[in-house]
This record gives sequence, C-alpha cells and structure tokens, in this order.
Amino acid sequence: MHDATGPQPEPLAAFRGRIERAPHFQPRPQISHVLFDFDGTLSLIRQGWPEVMLPMFVEMLPPRSDESEAGIRQLLFEDIMRLNGKQTIYQMIQFADRVRERGGSPREPLWYKHEYLRRLDQRIRHRIQGLQSGAIQPDDLLVHGARTLLEILRRRSLPLYLASGTDESYVRREAALLQIDAFFGPHIYGALDDFRNFSKKMVIDRILRDHRIPGQRLLSFGDGYVEIQNTKEVGGLAVAVASDEARNGSGRMDEWKRQRLLGVGADLVIPDFRDAGPLLDLLIPAS
Repeated sequence: MHDATGPQPEPLAAFRGRIERAPHFQPRPQISHVLFDFDGTLSLIRQGWPEVMLPMFVEMLPPRSDESEAGIRQLLFEDIMRLNGKQTIYQMIQFADRVRERGGSPREPLWYKHEYLRRLDQRIRHRIQGLQSGAIQPDDLLVHGARTLLEILRRRSLPLYLASGTDESYVRREAALLQIDAFFGPHIYGALDDFRNFSKKMVIDRILRDHRIPGQRLLSFGDGYVEIQNTKEVGGLAVAVASDEARNGSGRMDEWKRQRLLGVGADLVIPDFRDAGPLLDLLIPAS
C-alpha cells in the first residue's frame, strides 16, 4: 500500500511496500551521481546507538530542580537527533554546551566522544565479531533490500558515494564487513580527527565541482536530517529512508524520522528498499 493520494503515475502500481511522495516531488531522468548515508540508511551494525548516547547524557547532565527526568530526556533527544548525520563530535559539543549552561564544568567534547564510543562498542561488539566469524550474514545487518538497490544502481553505471558522520576508519571497516565497499570504491567518506575537514556538505560540493554537474543531477538516500537538508540546498533529489531499525524488514516507517525528514524537504519517504526496482524507475525514469 502507498500513502500518496490523487492520480498516481504508473510506476506506483508495482510497489509492494509503502511510499510517500511530497507534493513537490518530480522524477529526475537526468540523475548522474548517487550519495548514501551509512548508519540507518544502509548499515544496521550500530542500530540502537541513541540508546547508548541518551542515557550517557542524562547521567552526566547537571540536574535542575525545575526539570523532570522526562523533560531532560526529551531535550537531550531533540539535541541528538537534530544533529544526526553530522559528525558525532557535534553532538558532544552540543552536550558540553548544555552542561555549561547549567553551571557545570564540561569535559572536552572529544572526551565525551571517546566515552560514548567505548559504551557503543560494548553494545555492538557481538555484531562485529559475528560478521567476522560468519555467524552473522552481511545482509542480516543491511537495511532490507539495500544490496539489490546497490546492484541495480551499479548496473545503471551510476557512480556511488558513501558519506557518514561516523569516523571514517569505522565506516570503511564496517562497509567491508557488510560486503558493500566494492560498490563505492574509493568514495567512502567519514568523520576525521580534525572535524572541520569533513562534512556531508563538503562531499556534496566536491561531487558537483569535480564532475561539473548541477545539484539537480544528484540523488541522495538518508535517514538523517543533515544529508536531506544538504541535498535540497543544492537542488538535488532527496529520498528519506525512515527505516525501522529495530525491526528490519517490518515495512513500517519510523514516524519520528518520517516527520522530521519531510520537514526538511525530503522528496519521497520509504521504510526500506524492498521496492528497489520500481523505486528507481520512479526516481530516474528512462528519458
């Protein structure tokens, strides 16, 4: 079933799962380059990361007498998700500001980042080890249908780029464990120690500059605020993947992602890639 209303273009009849088009959506037969976010869009290795970051922040935030725990959690959750898609360090910088505004003396943002990664590693270590040993199959930790989509894009000879707010060394390792690194070749980018030298916006600007193409020829897939917003800022086509990470393959949209990403201009929202073929026929029809 699909959510769109009114007269439907023929490709939607081929969809088995949900799809929601924004009123401004228009197909783009001229698409020539494709950008993917990593965590939550393709990879589920780090599924549950907010359940690590949020409790850590709640634990370390100086309390105020006029705030409830629920109010604190909501404030911090909004901070975290507003910056989802940017380098992790930005969430730590924001948290340090919250500590400071409450009269506390925050640690360096890099300390918070390392402590968060230590805790996250404890949560996901069994997934990494399972992929390394073969006990877990790569597709078990890929968003449903992702490999099929990547294969179709490769057959169409469209250059693929991967950009993540996770540290680049981790992204490269995890893309290899999921056996999708070959789809992207050298075009795998992630956070750097000098965080000012990387952003998804910088990757997008480089694609457009190096290939001398207008933003209208860029297609991006992401489950975070940042990549959708950056794509729309240059006039690209942005597909929001409102993935239900905890129940991969459920076909349900994460409602928080859906609303947030439509709110920053996503052209189309899907729960996963189960309709990879019809989806690409809709996005990039043969000219």
